[in-house]
Amino acid sequence: MEHAQDHEASLEQTQRYYVERPVYTQELLQGQLHRRERTPQTLGQRIARSCRCSSKKAKSHLYSFLPILQWLPRYPVKEYLLGDIISGISTGVMQLPQGLAYALLAAVPPVFGLYSSFYPVFLYTFFGTSRHISIGTFAVISMMVGGVAVRQVPDEIISLGYNSTNLTDSLEYYHARDTKRVQVAVTLAFLSGIIQLCLGLLRFGFVAIYLTEPLVRGFTTAAAVHVFTSQLKYLLGIKTNRYSGPLSVVYSIAAVLSKITTTNIAALIVGLTCIVLLFIGKEINLRFKKKLPVPIPMEIIVVIIGTGVSAGMNLSESYRVDVVGTIPQGLHAPAVPEIRLIPAIFVDAIAIAIVGFSMAVSMAKIFALKHGYTTDGNQELIALGICNFVGSFFQSFSITCSMSRSLVQESTGGKTQIAGALSSVMVLLVIVAIGYLFEPLPQTVLAAIVMVNLKGMFKQFGDVAHFWRTSKIELAIWVVAFVASLLLGLDYGLLTAVAFAMITVIYRTQSPQYRLLGPIPGTDIYCDVEEYKEVQEYPGIKIFQANASLYFANSESYTSALKKKTGVDPCVLLAARRKAQKRHARELKAANAQKKQAVLKLVSSSTNDVEASLKHEIANDELPVNGKFGSADAGVQDVSPDEHQNFVEPKTNIHSLILDFTPVNFVDSVGAKTLKSIIKEYKEVGISVCIASCSGPVMKELTRLNFFDTTVTRELLFHSVHDAVLACQVRQGCFTDSL
Repeated sequence: MEHAQDHEASLEQTQRYYVERPVYTQELLQGQLHRRERTPQTLGQRIARSCRCSSKKAKSHLYSFLPILQWLPRYPVKEYLLGDIISGISTGVMQLPQGLAYALLAAVPPVFGLYSSFYPVFLYTFFGTSRHISIGTFAVISMMVGGVAVRQVPDEIISLGYNSTNLTDSLEYYHARDTKRVQVAVTLAFLSGIIQLCLGLLRFGFVAIYLTEPLVRGFTTAAAVHVFTSQLKYLLGIKTNRYSGPLSVVYSIAAVLSKITTTNIAALIVGLTCIVLLFIGKEINLRFKKKLPVPIPMEIIVVIIGTGVSAGMNLSESYRVDVVGTIPQGLHAPAVPEIRLIPAIFVDAIAIAIVGFSMAVSMAKIFALKHGYTTDGNQELIALGICNFVGSFFQSFSITCSMSRSLVQESTGGKTQIAGALSSVMVLLVIVAIGYLFEPLPQTVLAAIVMVNLKGMFKQFGDVAHFWRTSKIELAIWVVAFVASLLLGLDYGLLTAVAFAMITVIYRTQSPQYRLLGPIPGTDIYCDVEEYKEVQEYPGIKIFQANASLYFANSESYTSALKKKTGVDPCVLLAARRKAQKRHARELKAANAQKKQAVLKLVSSSTNDVEASLKHEIANDELPVNGKFGSADAGVQDVSPDEHQNFVEPKTNIHSLILDFTPVNFVDSVGAKTLKSIIKEYKEVGISVCIASCSGPVMKELTRLNFFDTTVTRELLFHSVHDAVLACQVRQGCFTDSL
């Protein structure tokens, strides 16, 4: 009781509004409005306008293309510089070991990972719009690059050119293989850079929306499994071929298991020790995040320790542990990529370009939202395109944003792109000055770094439980992306996942939710009658709503749902009416024949008085006159009860049908024909159809599709559902003062 009183009191305190206006059809409303005058421009005028350049426009385009010109002159040195320096050093310390490690994933020598950690990172400072993401090598992209390189240059092809009995120890064999794989990786970066640059210049930044979050997370989880299995041979110190393409994970695991007996114990001990140290360091950084001024750089510490132990104990010679090997000092002269490889890797370049951009822009949006600034998706495409395109001339492979380094760059106080530039300078110092010191670094240490950095991606297996609770369709996208990428490879798996995601969109629009609406008493607010007890339908009026557009894929289901929800199927009613009329006509015909025979017999054998009485009897019967029956009830007297009810109900119980078009975004030609068919069919059984809340673009589409004619006029369109209800009630003479 107290709750009800509180509820009534709250209703009295709420604001109320009263509006008195006419019942608006769309035609009446448009007649009272005056459109703004717009002078249409020809194609030549539009081209001329776009090509016209003023100083203000040129400055705007220049700032858009080179964002550094906008933020660097206003850089607050005292406030930002110290944080950027600390962040740059911390990120650079991570950039170095990850560059070396991810080069193994890309199937190229480790030094090329350093090149990919310098040129693109430095270029992004000038062209990027995000202040916090760390550009450079990333596990997923490196794995995709390595898959293409191994597919184009498998070990078997290189081995055919050598007759040595010990090919695996042949330096010439390794050099020839690595040289060809570097050419593939560099050309892939060149082509993916061109694709990203073209998409950015054409303002195609929206392509990333087709890579939904469940798809990306399922894809990256599968990529983590690929990465993990590819590093097993380095951790165990065994030699196997690298596989790519469908079922490459299965082949890699089978190859490792087949040679598990040749495990290098020294390499395994070093690798496991590094894994333990890295996990301890990351756990300390996580637990004491607020107390530590900067995260403990465990990766560079492990690299230094591993290099020192390897050099001091001579692990390469004494225990046959594979090491990084020669790291040439200085930078390579620019060289043109192998253009002849483009046809063979074009599809892979598209996949790498889109995946790289989607990961970078998603992280950029997260940080921009957190720190209150905006990023430009198209400019990010241009920036990544330039980084990949220019970097390819200096032997760097494809890059994108690294999630782990970006989090470190942001958490250690990074404010602008200066932090990324400083991290690239640190990598440059290693390349030109002290790179040779890392030559004794065991490859198992790099494998340990890669494996530990996959921890965050493996946590994404928890998405299965999350999506199971929230959305089964998104769970299906995640599972398909994961399974397809795991079994078919990252390239074909991504294409399969994107195709499946688009199919789910079609499925959702093809199978929308349908409902009947009714008013909340005393208001013009309409809700689902099946969901709320207070909501009741108006007598004789059905209000139907579908939460999707009306087009070829769902037009049939729209019609079926309309008939099912309203309980009125015009085709069934018309068929029942015709059947009842035919049956009654047959019965009348038979009755007439019998009566005629009786009259003839009586006329021939009876007197005139009997003949008169028979004529009087026939006159009182219901005989057809001028082809019509004398009684209006004759057509239904002999009809079965079910047919009689179906025949009469729409005329007595339902007189109006309102289609709520509020959720409808577009209508195609099939949808327009379906809509017109609905209006005509229901009109034949005495039900008038109205369309409510039809948006301007949808009205233009209907006009363009010649939807309106003499039978279907614009008077059927109403501004709102309530306008349509009032018009229907006035039309039937059942208008109430409560409305």
